[in-house]
Amino acid sequence: MLAVGVAAVLGAASASQAILFTATTTLSGAAEAPPNGSPGTGVGRVDYDTVARTMRVRTTFSGLLGTTTAAHIHAATAVPGVGTAMVATQTPSFAGFPLGVTSGSMDTTFDMSLASSYNPAFIAAHGGTVATAEAFFIDSLNNGTAYLNLHTTSFTSGEIRGFLQVPAPSAAALLGLGGLIPARRRTR
Repeated sequence: MLAVGVAAVLGAASASQAILFTATTTLSGAAEAPPNGSPGTGVGRVDYDTVARTMRVRTTFSGLLGTTTAAHIHAATAVPGVGTAMVATQTPSFAGFPLGVTSGSMDTTFDMSLASSYNPAFIAAHGGTVATAEAFFIDSLNNGTAYLNLHTTSFTSGEIRGFLQVPAPSAAALLGLGGLIPARRRTR
């Protein structure tokens, strides 16, 4: 239901109503399903702008046992932080991701209003349109049911992965916002 609501908002939002969010992750072999003994590590960050409909993906990784063959985001698992899901983004790999290496980095921005930014099967499975697939994808990112996965020659189903998490507002930030309400009332 939330995904349908997000789809409706995507077309009507103005720049002042932008929903900008960041999701981050730490990648490891232990986070794979099933876990593996890879010493590889990495970090990932996704910055999503729902008005511009862009997704910036940044990742850095090293220590892989095999050379990279693909990288993409899978969505959505049934439970946050566990399980497997279909590839949601470009297949077989993100444009701009370094292939054939054991360490590297990527910093690429994707236009999420384009069908080419998604796995065609993901679009078909989630309403058949880019807008409905995008809404489902955004929902998955926000719910912790999407993960960044790096595949290699040694681990074809994935050598390292990590579930993307949108950080909750810090207590200090919430207290700061609470302090604005009395200040505003006093100025009237």
